[in-house]
Amino acid sequence: MKILLTSTSFQDTPGKHQELLKATGCIIDTLRGPVKEEVLLPVIANYDGVICGDDEYTEKVIETGKNGRLKIISKYGIGLDKIDLKAAEKYGVKVTNCPGVNHTTVAEHVFGLLLSFVKHIPAELQHTRSGEWTRYTGHEIFGKTIAICGLGKIGKEVAKRAKAFGLEVLAYDKYKDADFAKEFNIIYYESIDQILEKADIISLHMNLDDTSRHIISKERIEKLKKGVIIINTARGELVDMKGLIEGLDNGTVGGYLTDVLEEEPMKKDHPLINYKNVFITPHIGSRTFESVERQGSMAVQNLINNLK
Repeated sequence: MKILLTSTSFQDTPGKHQELLKATGCIIDTLRGPVKEEVLLPVIANYDGVICGDDEYTEKVIETGKNGRLKIISKYGIGLDKIDLKAAEKYGVKVTNCPGVNHTTVAEHVFGLLLSFVKHIPAELQHTRSGEWTRYTGHEIFGKTIAICGLGKIGKEVAKRAKAFGLEVLAYDKYKDADFAKEFNIIYYESIDQILEKADIISLHMNLDDTSRHIISKERIEKLKKGVIIINTARGELVDMKGLIEGLDNGTVGGYLTDVLEEEPMKKDHPLINYKNVFITPHIGSRTFESVERQGSMAVQNLINNLK
């Protein structure tokens, strides 16, 4: 059997996941993702299965694959928004993902971004590396209010850490976990607008679909607290870019800290690139040795189970 592997995290990080894939005895071809539709179309029919990242599995790609050998799309990671699930069901191509494998490392990345921003750590490192001793005055996060939009596995880990830092935690999710809220003294709200307007910090942990696309809209940004910090480790499309830029320009948004963009890799002329109060990391929130091995191993096991 032939397998196409496109996840760069899987390829670049040594560990048991790579050994597990090698042990399948399959022929493994690799591409560097995220892979566009036009690159997949000429080759996809040659493979029995794929282990993918955020590649463009459109209906055309899936139909072409099914007309060849394709049986399984094993997503390395959680989000399935780049895969046309209706087309996969229509053509009988199995789709799997890896829930519950990256919540710890993504939650840690949220606070890595937040603390680096409020303490001016990247700028101060640049100064000291240049032999300078420039000292900025930062902020505490203790006592601030954080709105967590999406209280799934990742959101809950963010909430736990937020409570440890002394933040007041407000949460919005379609599905409420009353036991978790009681244990960690978290306040659920019925409307996302209610928590956004109260927040000093907003952390996004929602799946991307038609209801959540641009959920941080221009209209909602206009109603936020002056100087709010928005953290996005979920999907770039959750935030309306035009509204965000307007908010950054007028000071409504005091900082935008993101690990994701609408189009990745980032273009060199990206409109956010010159904002000093914007931190962009290259989608590395779940890219730790521990998380990659967990995700990669589950993706391989999902592949093996369905090819059998």
